[in-house]
Amino acid sequence: MQIRCYSQSDESSVITLWEKCDLIRPWNNPKKDIHRKLKIQPELFLVGVLDGDVIASAMAGYEGHRGWINYLAVSPDHRQKGFGRKIMLEVERLLEIAGCPKINLQIRESNTQAIKFYKRLGYEMDEVLSLGKRLEADE
Repeated sequence: MQIRCYSQSDESSVITLWEKCDLIRPWNNPKKDIHRKLKIQPELFLVGVLDGDVIASAMAGYEGHRGWINYLAVSPDHRQKGFGRKIMLEVERLLEIAGCPKINLQIRESNTQAIKFYKRLGYEMDEVLSLGKRLEADE
């Protein structure tokens, strides 16, 4: 798998990947999320390509205090082959170069497969409660 920065021509493939991985929710418009990311640190939006197909993605950011990772996805047809680990290691490398001291991520409690994956990579549960507030009412 080749890892590279997201390109505008990847949009439909990435959205399809996110749909296959059950990452899209009614309140998160994937096109809007992509367009917002392209305005801020687009170099931290990565895709994994195998045989010309986008099979993985990771959208990261760093605001000077913590790094965040969103939309980590590996096509169900390509799981258990090290591709998720590979794209995560690249995201971590880029965030470390940027001076990021810690990475945070949010996982739905019901996504036990993802929780196990992140724990194998050394991520641990933080003693925090995640709160959110929508600033844009209509996604």
